[in-house]
Amino acid sequence: MRLSLLPVLLLCTALTGVIGGAVYFIQRDRQALVDQFARERQAQLREAARGVSEALEDVGEDLRFTAELLSQPGSPEEHRRELRALLEAVGQYKAIVVFGPEGDERLRLLDRRTGESIARQYPAQALTLTAKSALEGPEGHIASSPPLSGDVSGWLRAFATALPEDSPGGGGAVVVLVDAEPLFAPLKLLTAESDTNLLLLGAHGTPTALSAPMLAARYQQLGTGAQDTPGLALLASRLREGEAGSLVIDRAEAMVLGLGDAEVVASFAPVGMKNGALWPLASLSSTRGLRSHERSLVLRLSFAAFLFSSFLIAFGVYVVLARSRAVALQESLRHASRLAHLHDKTQKILDHIPTGVLALSTSGRITSANQALSSRMPKDVVGATLAAAFPQAHAPVIQRLEELVNAAGQDNRVRSLHAEPLRLFESEGQYNVHAVPLEPHQPDVRTLLVLEDLSNLRALEGQLLRAEKLATVGVLAAGIAHEIGTPLGIIRGRAEYVQDKLGPEHPQSPGVGAIVEQIDRVSRTIRQLLDFSRLQPAESRAVTLGPLVRSVQELLRVEAERRHVDLKWEVSQPLPALAADADQLQQVLVNLVLNACDACEPGGQVRLTATPGEADASGAWGRVCITIEDNGCGIAPRHLHQVFDPFFTTKKRGLGTGLGLTMVAHIVRNHGGRIELDSAPGQGTRVMLQWPAAAPAREEQHVG
Repeated sequence: MRLSLLPVLLLCTALTGVIGGAVYFIQRDRQALVDQFARERQAQLREAARGVSEALEDVGEDLRFTAELLSQPGSPEEHRRELRALLEAVGQYKAIVVFGPEGDERLRLLDRRTGESIARQYPAQALTLTAKSALEGPEGHIASSPPLSGDVSGWLRAFATALPEDSPGGGGAVVVLVDAEPLFAPLKLLTAESDTNLLLLGAHGTPTALSAPMLAARYQQLGTGAQDTPGLALLASRLREGEAGSLVIDRAEAMVLGLGDAEVVASFAPVGMKNGALWPLASLSSTRGLRSHERSLVLRLSFAAFLFSSFLIAFGVYVVLARSRAVALQESLRHASRLAHLHDKTQKILDHIPTGVLALSTSGRITSANQALSSRMPKDVVGATLAAAFPQAHAPVIQRLEELVNAAGQDNRVRSLHAEPLRLFESEGQYNVHAVPLEPHQPDVRTLLVLEDLSNLRALEGQLLRAEKLATVGVLAAGIAHEIGTPLGIIRGRAEYVQDKLGPEHPQSPGVGAIVEQIDRVSRTIRQLLDFSRLQPAESRAVTLGPLVRSVQELLRVEAERRHVDLKWEVSQPLPALAADADQLQQVLVNLVLNACDACEPGGQVRLTATPGEADASGAWGRVCITIEDNGCGIAPRHLHQVFDPFFTTKKRGLGTGLGLTMVAHIVRNHGGRIELDSAPGQGTRVMLQWPAAAPAREEQHVG
């Protein structure tokens, strides 16, 4: 009997030793698991904080760029247009306000999409206080506001920086009202796990809308003498000091904070921008998962010991194998769940990036497309070829994309096309195209085709180039007027004097007359430059178009007869009055009609028509469409985007300065109008002006 019990006792003793040893090692390694857990959470927090810091730094860079822009010479209208472009380009910017050195508001621009809601609850006091804070701070400092009162979302913030003291107007400050929620979007990934909560403090120490409500409420109570949350108080102190690291909050305090029945690892790091205030950030993650893992391990060991002591060794082997299969299956399910989660997260990221991404199978057919591309392609492109996905593209373009994909698959490395002009959709654009090969054992997603549309970037480059050219014109005009104008006047006077002395019969008199004519031509060019550089904001008045067109007709009648060009004038009646400076409008019409005459051969025809354009919602007033058409030589396609650039001309050397159409475009835009040009070689040119009509006079009401 004793011999039969001995193996059982030995087995029980061995099992007890195994279980005791397992418990010991679990207890010993538990702190290591907690430390590893803390390091992982700290790494995740730092990565998210870096993304938010980069987003905040972008706001700071925009502020510094705006301050530098306002410090440059320029008219208020030019600054307003440039600030409007920035406001419309960045979706989270809701308003841009410029203050003087005394804190007085000088310029206010509201986002056209949400401007009405901002205007109804305009935070004037908060913006003024932020601007004064920037004025009182050191040079280059970025000041930020606390949460704005009345803001339901809790994310509106004002950021401000001071203008240089040598700026026009003696300095001041520029303030940008920002919807900060998209800037902190990377932090939402931290809360994907249910056991993680965030505490994000604003630059003024107030919990933001991203903070867990229970944590935000407990943080607000720290100043009232709460003694049951010492760990949270220590965390708040470290946050206010701008430190980074991690600490452990015990189980009892975690339950008080509503974070579960387990210890909590609090990781913290500062988020901020260069020369700006910090936004302290902390993530509090429960170690409940670690405790569950520990408890599960103990239970599995006890169950295995019970089975091992109850059944035969053979059956025990069977149980061990079955348990191994169960663990493997559980691990597979966990991996499958994790992969599904990662797939969903990746799909959301791809759908929200502006770059187009196509997934191609081994056979070259589309298996997936993100939102940036699927919105521009035909429906049901999944399973289609590249040719079917881009029906507007020509065969050579499709062939080039297919060759790029094939080359990437063969070499198993990324192949790219940079700034390539391709017609993939209705109009041609420039694209960066990347073919990215993936693992060959995944036939459904063998290659990713990434399309980066560079059209907006090229448009911005064109605007910057145009602005540089306009600045060059101003400097050049001032220099020419000062350095050349006076000597030319002296030369002309001496030439006229010599011509008078020689008399008309002298053989050298025509040569001297040619000198006077050429000096007059140079003087006219200088006047054009000066007129262009000194163009002031238009003082619009109600101008009747009919009499103005008749005066232009009378001015150009002799010139048209000399060139044997037929001028046609068609002005619809009735036609609303135009909001314009009459002299500048006449200058626009004269320049456009003369250019049309220059493009025509003898016997050609130029026609000017004016018709009412679209009206506003009430139908009271809107725009007038003025069209100048000719049947001349037309403009080459490669020159269409250059015709409004300063100094660009297709005329022979000496016959044009290249400033006429530039001045026309400047005047039209200065009046709030729009100019469009349609031309083809050998088919003539049509210039269309959309000119604002004058507002109807208000009816006077007399009270009897």
